[in-house]
Amino acid sequence: MRRPPPLPPPPARPAPSGEAESFEGDETTADRYGNPTAPVIALAPQAGADGRVAPLPAGDDGNAAYEGDVGMRDVWRASRARRKALRSEVRRFTGRQRRRRMVWIGSLASLAALVVVTLGAAYSPLLAVEDIVVVGAERLDAEEVSEALSSQLNTPLPLVDESAVKAALVAFPLIESYTLEARPPHELVVQLVERTPVGLIESAAGYTLVDAAGVALATTENRESGEPIIEVTGGSRSDAFHAVGQVIRSLPDSILERVTSVSASSPNDVTLTFGGTNTDVVWGSAEDSALKAFELEKIMQTRPPEDVLSYDVSSPAAIVVL
Repeated sequence: MRRPPPLPPPPARPAPSGEAESFEGDETTADRYGNPTAPVIALAPQAGADGRVAPLPAGDDGNAAYEGDVGMRDVWRASRARRKALRSEVRRFTGRQRRRRMVWIGSLASLAALVVVTLGAAYSPLLAVEDIVVVGAERLDAEEVSEALSSQLNTPLPLVDESAVKAALVAFPLIESYTLEARPPHELVVQLVERTPVGLIESAAGYTLVDAAGVALATTENRESGEPIIEVTGGSRSDAFHAVGQVIRSLPDSILERVTSVSASSPNDVTLTFGGTNTDVVWGSAEDSALKAFELEKIMQTRPPEDVLSYDVSSPAAIVVL
């Protein structure tokens, strides 16, 4: 197969009207079709006939005035503009995150300030103890208890020494338990729970008032009126005494006010004595004491102690009256 001949070159483009067809004083070039192209402008100094390079004219800023030359000041300005634009974009895209962070920082700062102010006020003389109020004292003298705690006066409420308070209240055997309550700005409340005495134990030293646990509350030479005499085998640490304490604490006032003595040789044979009528009440063990007391009250209404020698309530379902 024969190869086709090459295409003829395109005709030369005529010069526009009003333009010179030649470029006088310029170095012109032509493309492969014969059309003139733009003159070639040197971007760097060219050597002359003598081999020396003539410098290009300088601009206003002292730098070379040709198009390809960039000074350090221009580079610095461009770099600064770029950094500024980058920071602006970063701030725009991270605005929500920064606002959220500022909210958290503000909240934490407010909380820290509140804690500091609160602690500063709490541990300052603004909240110091000026009044000690004793509540729940019946047998005890409230003024005496308050005086024993006077060492806590002028102490900030959060710094009240609980060990010192305990050491002062141990000196009062009637106190079974206590609680402390701070009432700002200047009041310390001591809530007492007194021990409940159940009777007197007679000894060589006199009459010792004891509670249901056998704790000695006070000792006097003469018998204290209103408290029954307790006679048990084994002393205040025995099971018999423990049963007597349970029985006495379960008695209603209508029965307790008649009791002048309680005796027991074991936990199962507790006996009460009504001194006014010399009537015995055979109680038995401390079990079902509330039911026994209820049944005894009912039977005493129909058979008063003045007409009875003894009540046997050891079996509350079958009370025996003599």
